[in-house]
Amino acid sequence: MKSTPVSGGPIVSDVIIIGQAPGPREPTLKRPFAHTAGQTLFRWFETFCGMNEATVRSKIYFAAVCRCFPGKAAGGTDRVPAPDEIRNCAPWMTEEIEILKPRLIIPVGRLAVIQFIECEKLEHVIGKKFRVRRAGHGFDLIPLPHPSGASPWHKIPPGKELLEQAMRKIAHHSAIRALTQRPRS
Repeated sequence: MKSTPVSGGPIVSDVIIIGQAPGPREPTLKRPFAHTAGQTLFRWFETFCGMNEATVRSKIYFAAVCRCFPGKAAGGTDRVPAPDEIRNCAPWMTEEIEILKPRLIIPVGRLAVIQFIECEKLEHVIGKKFRVRRAGHGFDLIPLPHPSGASPWHKIPPGKELLEQAMRKIAHHSAIRALTQRPRS
């Protein structure tokens, strides 16, 4: 790993977004999903849930499979964390789930999804809701594709339609609805 850990901050929430690993800019900007992929992710939340980036960051807890930027691969893309790196970081996520006891976890990208369920192909899991147990706690899991500009999956069929199904499920989930309801005066 090539940087200091990146955290979304101390947010107490019934919802956790779990990314794969920070990119090269996140350690400097000191927040997850701080660059291009984040702009896309927050646009999805704005469009389907009516939550802008500031609201999402203030009401949803952010975690990641690996907390540090893994470095670049030989081809210049971000390196996928190695199995031992994933194992070394796994206790953080387990403890976060034990502490927060979320009602909804949103894994973003295949690496995050496979920490909870099997995912041979994204089209088998995106657009669906799963009931999962981890760290002695049950919660709903609604996977999302990675919002990377390098992947066209979420921009073309069937990915585009499956992304929309997933975001509608997220928007209608009771944990998200509780975050977006205005208090009565």
